[in-house]
Amino acid sequence: MKIICAKNLLADGLGIVSKVASAKSTIPILECCLLVADENGLKLTAKDSEMTIATGYIESDVVTAGSVALDIKVFGDIVRGLPGPTIEITCDEKQLVVVKSGKSEFKILGMNAEEFPDMPDVSKNQAFNIPSLSLKNMIRQTVFAVSTDTTKPVLCGQLLDIINGVLRIVAVDGFRISLRQSPIDGESDTKVVVPSKTMSEVGKLLSTDGDATVNFYITDKHVLFELESCTVVSSLIEGEFINYENMFSSEVTTEITASRGEMLESVDRATLISKDSKKNPVRLKISDSIMAVTSSGELGTSYEEMSILQDGPEIEIAFNPRYLTDVMRTLEDEKITITFSSPLSPCIIKVEDSEDYKYLVLPLRLRG
Repeated sequence: MKIICAKNLLADGLGIVSKVASAKSTIPILECCLLVADENGLKLTAKDSEMTIATGYIESDVVTAGSVALDIKVFGDIVRGLPGPTIEITCDEKQLVVVKSGKSEFKILGMNAEEFPDMPDVSKNQAFNIPSLSLKNMIRQTVFAVSTDTTKPVLCGQLLDIINGVLRIVAVDGFRISLRQSPIDGESDTKVVVPSKTMSEVGKLLSTDGDATVNFYITDKHVLFELESCTVVSSLIEGEFINYENMFSSEVTTEITASRGEMLESVDRATLISKDSKKNPVRLKISDSIMAVTSSGELGTSYEEMSILQDGPEIEIAFNPRYLTDVMRTLEDEKITITFSSPLSPCIIKVEDSEDYKYLVLPLRLRG
């Protein structure tokens, strides 16, 4: 194999696939990046136990076609450190790879490309299409609520629930539920759970171009995302996801409309008085169109008021403050509505005048 390509293009490609290659693995080949050069250019692929990422073809002068697997960290560090604008890569029959740029030269031993696992073969019979920016926002506004409890694997992923041309992405961690929905092009109804790592990486790779779209395909065991810069294939998580729809059906007694930014700042300030926000929750007392935000801890107490619109009786309720600030940081709309049922029942946060985003969070029991 012998190729010549631009350093910046190669570095960009390595930046994409390095997100998935295992830094330490019991399978050495999974610490590698697969390089395949043919008449179309150079393609890079990396994978871990559940996800595979392959770049599109990188523009290259392919003198001799071929393939090799290289330790992705070592190869990436070399490429980024090389001085010239172009890089020449050659590989002989013994997998000895020579990387040159300017007056610099590195020799590294690669692995046989045939040892690198094939990308899963995903049928494209069941296709869905959605604007890239919409999917990017949907992932960002839900992934933070995914569980990290590996004893419940199904909650360590995000549910993709497609019903009647609407995609819902749902995340649950046992204390909160984050749900975002948007129209989607696709004829089939389906429900699968995708690992949160996959969704997070897809979200980072999705374009912010308002005109860009993404196609994805779902089978019984895999999901495939076709992005502008790469293709991502991931295994699915097996198991029954919780019946999230019933969780949002509680009877509302009090509803408020508040400034998201002002409430975020108030709750953030309330946490300054405590070293451990889980042990020192923030209290919200809603009365006469005023929300008092209070907190007490080993260092002292805090009290702050903000004006709201209130419909219903007064209520006092307590939360882990992080569960409130997490959602407020992901939303972009300035006005939010929050509905309450009782001091011990979950509250639901929504964007004003919209059902496209819903966030449910459990309160903490008030003491004293």
